[in-house]
Amino acid sequence: MVPISYSIMAVLTLESADCSADQMGKIIIWFDGACPLCAREIALMRWLDWRGAITFHDVSPPDAMCPLDRQTLLARFHASENGVILSGAAAFAAMWRAIPLLKPLGWAARHPTVLAMLERAYIRFLNVRPRIQKALVRR
Repeated sequence: MVPISYSIMAVLTLESADCSADQMGKIIIWFDGACPLCAREIALMRWLDWRGAITFHDVSPPDAMCPLDRQTLLARFHASENGVILSGAAAFAAMWRAIPLLKPLGWAARHPTVLAMLERAYIRFLNVRPRIQKALVRR
């Protein structure tokens, strides 16, 4: 298994992952479909992605095809942009750049200071995510 660094930089190329060549130019998103919050967010992103620029993969089923360890993908948000796997805020920024309405936010996140601030906010969010998930399940 490839060691994973959770810096805001890319963590792995897709050359060794199970992805077709025609997807190399697309954004690929791996998400936790069993998470109510994640599922709602991905539903919104699919709706905003009217151009079909993003391929979404739910990694919650135990038999899901994953380019990294499945638990790693479930723990943090991951995306691939130009064949490079990104994690956390960098992954969100890649997804935003593919969606016309969110593209300015994605481009702003290319600035290292902005990306670092978004990553810090994402890490704080990960700490409260379980409580938000429980609240959504109770509804």
